Amino acid sequence: MKVVVIGGTGLIGSQVVALLQEQGHEALAASPQSGVDVITGVGLAEAFAGADVVVDVTNSPVWEDQAVLDFFTTSTRNQLAAERAAGVGHHVALAIVGAERLPGSGYLRAKVAQEQLIVESGVPYSIVRATQFFEFVAGIADAATRDDGVHLAPIGFQPVAAADVARLVAETAVGAPLNGTVEIAGAEKVRMDTFVAKVLAGRGDDRVVVADPSVGYFGGAAVADEIVPAPDADPVIGATSFADWEAGR
Repeated sequence: MKVVVIGGTGLIGSQVVALLQEQGHEALAASPQSGVDVITGVGLAEAFAGADVVVDVTNSPVWEDQAVLDFFTTSTRNQLAAERAAGVGHHVALAIVGAERLPGSGYLRAKVAQEQLIVESGVPYSIVRATQFFEFVAGIADAATRDDGVHLAPIGFQPVAAADVARLVAETAVGAPLNGTVEIAGAEKVRMDTFVAKVLAGRGDDRVVVADPSVGYFGGAAVADEIVPAPDADPVIGATSFADWEAGR
């Protein structure tokens, strides 16, 4: 099976490519470095020729509300159009658990818009929604740091290892299109501020974590369990515990 991974040199994409190649599939990493530009469309037709599946694990290089919306909508439209022209039978995209529950976040609104384009495209698809990655915890803390400490909302948090997400994306890619979504989260649900405080303390970082409901998440007014699977969801649970991941970091 030929699988083209858009964003195939990044954190998730590189692991997806490696997993698929280990299974004997023809997995190709597509990125600007390989001559594929999802914004201009340059290189998509050539990359998708003969492809069975396209996996999109790209992320926006910009974060301003309109710019991130433009990135995800333009890149998704260009991919889907090229897939229809090439006869690709399965589009897989990586999305975010709870994005639709935080309409105040420009970034998450853009991810919802991406999903809508995929659903309405007519191309068979699967959407893999993931919670935050263990790998992002340090960045979350750094972005939330103020003079008096790390300000984080006391909201539900269920992070997962990027490797577990990559495995699910790879499995989904070689399966039949879901024409729907699947979610993945870590095994432990905790409060974000509590989790980050524990991680920082374990790493010898003396920054104080401040539980601050006013900060929300990604610009959205998160107050409870917006970024964890809903109570009626049946997510895949990642096999890697944070303790094991941290020990091997």
